[in-house]
Amino acid sequence: MGFRLKRPSALPGFGLSLGYTLFYLSAIVLIPLGALVFRAAGLGLGGILAIARDPRVTAALTTSFGLAFAAALVASLFGLLTAWVLTRYRFPGRRLLDAAVDLPFALPTAVAGIALAALYAPNGWIGSLAEPFGIRIAFTPLGIFIALVFVALPFAVRTVQPLIGEIEAELEEAAATLGAGRARTVLTVVLPPLLPGMLTGFVLAFARAVGEYGSVIFIAGNLPFVSEIAPLLVIIKLEEYDYAGATAIATIMLLISFLALLVINLLEAYARRHLGHA
Repeated sequence: MGFRLKRPSALPGFGLSLGYTLFYLSAIVLIPLGALVFRAAGLGLGGILAIARDPRVTAALTTSFGLAFAAALVASLFGLLTAWVLTRYRFPGRRLLDAAVDLPFALPTAVAGIALAALYAPNGWIGSLAEPFGIRIAFTPLGIFIALVFVALPFAVRTVQPLIGEIEAELEEAAATLGAGRARTVLTVVLPPLLPGMLTGFVLAFARAVGEYGSVIFIAGNLPFVSEIAPLLVIIKLEEYDYAGATAIATIMLLISFLALLVINLLEAYARRHLGHA
């Protein structure tokens, strides 16, 4: 069978649509990122590696990517539970709760950061309850983690919620009739069709968490080697007029993010192919 460049579609104008797509990706995504890499390339590979090996930069990158991964994982798990409740159950205030899930989308990140810092600070409502037990939330990596889960949760909920609605309840009833317990029903009937959506939600949550800045700096404390994130380090470099250092750190973040997202997307494609959701 020969390769076909285009397939029949209800929407005409393949050439125009393809041209617009390439123009958009080039002008909005590829050219700016290429300029960033080109600017950092002026340092040479040795200069970029030297910046990457700087202890403060390494600590900031570890904090950003490590906490972003953990936050995306937790957001995916709790997002699945939240989406299941909102889709499968009917209770008073369900629509209000469903609308509240999207608040992190609309809320300015600085406002979210101030609210979280006030809530989890040692004298805040929740922070004051944890302080007697020796648990400090605000101005620690734990505070960053909570902020990242806050901004990442909507992505996890919205990507899996439509898939839950497509699962027929009769399949669960049939599994129970055949003797499957709750755990086996979840593992064999519920999770397989939801796994691709969960991976998509994880990708979006991780991408948002890695680049999050506004809601984090207020609750992080921004202490080097403790609670300093990589995006803040880029801003510090810019304020110091160290544009080469800022572009180098940004390029390192871009490379790590690209590799991480590539691996996750390959896993997602594998899950879709083997679960019949190509």
